[in-house]
Amino acid sequence: MDFLLLLLLLYTEKIQDHLTDTMNQEQKERRTTIVRKTAETDIKLTYNVDGSGQHDLKTGVPFLDHMLTLFAVHGFFDLTIDAQGDIEIDDHHTVEDIGICMGQAIADALGDKGGIARYGSCYLPMDETLVRVVVDISNRPFLYYDAPVVEQKLGTFDTMLSKEFFRALCQHAGLTLHIDLLHGENGHHIIEAVFKGFGRAMNSATSQLAIQGTLSSKGCL
Repeated sequence: MDFLLLLLLLYTEKIQDHLTDTMNQEQKERRTTIVRKTAETDIKLTYNVDGSGQHDLKTGVPFLDHMLTLFAVHGFFDLTIDAQGDIEIDDHHTVEDIGICMGQAIADALGDKGGIARYGSCYLPMDETLVRVVVDISNRPFLYYDAPVVEQKLGTFDTMLSKEFFRALCQHAGLTLHIDLLHGENGHHIIEAVFKGFGRAMNSATSQLAIQGTLSSKGCL
């Protein structure tokens, strides 16, 4: 009797350990830190998929700080960036390399991309502007970007760098991303709507479903 009771206790304990391990795995933070240092930039970026919009952004490019704040707040992601770059030349290297780091952070935080919704979309209005952002976390990098801005500069920011940022991000995150300006006139409104819409679309795409493995008929991405 004592032997049977001992076996029962050991079996119960084993089940409890298994359940604890499973819960810990499910509750594992989707959070990562990326460090990138080149002759042109020095960047440290921390990204938490399951955040609340907390942000601390020091990119050296004020307009990009503003846009990434919108991404974090409207996507409910926590994002910290400390970057130094050769902005005395222009902002190009810094913006592109932060896009690279952001893409690497998304890929690393999501791991094998198991259990996520994978797809996300958002129609984002801002005054006269309406933008559509659609994303597939597919492991197939592709960017379609049709959100033209008349202004070449917004403050000191080169508006063409918005597309360069998303190109670098998609390449390193493995995203298929379509960004379309449906209508709009004000350059600030257009780019702001793009970053807000991207945050909302990514929030949907990274949401967790009650499924095992990746959402793919092939069984992998």
